[in-house]
Amino acid sequence: MTLKFAFSRPTAADEERNRLFNNFRPAGYQGLQLKHGQYAPYLKEPERFLMEWGHLDGVGSALITGGNLDETGLEALREIFRFGRKIGTELIIFCHGVSRGKVTAADIRKYADVLSDMGEEAGQHGLKLSLHHHYDQPVMYRVDFDIFFDRVREGSVGLTIDTAHLVKSGLDDCAELIRSFKSVIDNYHMKDFTEGEWQILGRGNIAFQPIFEAIRDTGYSGWVSADEESGGGIEDGLAECLSFLKSGFGMHT
Repeated sequence: MTLKFAFSRPTAADEERNRLFNNFRPAGYQGLQLKHGQYAPYLKEPERFLMEWGHLDGVGSALITGGNLDETGLEALREIFRFGRKIGTELIIFCHGVSRGKVTAADIRKYADVLSDMGEEAGQHGLKLSLHHHYDQPVMYRVDFDIFFDRVREGSVGLTIDTAHLVKSGLDDCAELIRSFKSVIDNYHMKDFTEGEWQILGRGNIAFQPIFEAIRDTGYSGWVSADEESGGGIEDGLAECLSFLKSGFGMHT
């Protein structure tokens, strides 16, 4: 099992973004999974991104985006593919911004078809497309995962598992989902949760030990990202989350 640790965190201004970019590698992470606002100013100028940040290995290892699958949304996704190819991104992580309450099983199958097409386009750019399930988005309930991945064309779309969004969505047996979908999981967002609020890893109520065991048992190799959305400090989040992850996987800190 070879794991690569990444960090993801929203930032409110350039100064905060710059601190995140400059501190993730000294803190011990191999990659950053960037929120949309952190790379959006550079979308039409990938050379400027590389000039400012290209010296930081892994700074754009993944790009997180969201939206609809209409023509406008698909073209926006293609623009991110083009940008990601030029800056050396590995993963494009897509959050589907449609409320689950408006979605049928037939809709989920249709979304799987569209995202299969987009995943194959991503592959032409040397990228992988990964679906990030969310609370109140089309793939939310346990049955939704079956419907979607039964329909997705093999090898076209991966799955980003988000621990807190699973629990918020009422799916408490995260380990079962990990074991059932091990063939498509290509990314983890590790996030804690309690009383309706995101928490720094280890400060919430999620039982992580079965999750760590399932990841180990499935022989997963790839990105595990701390998705730190608690609103706490950058430096504290970087340090606490990596310590928690390494301890959970039985690594020396």
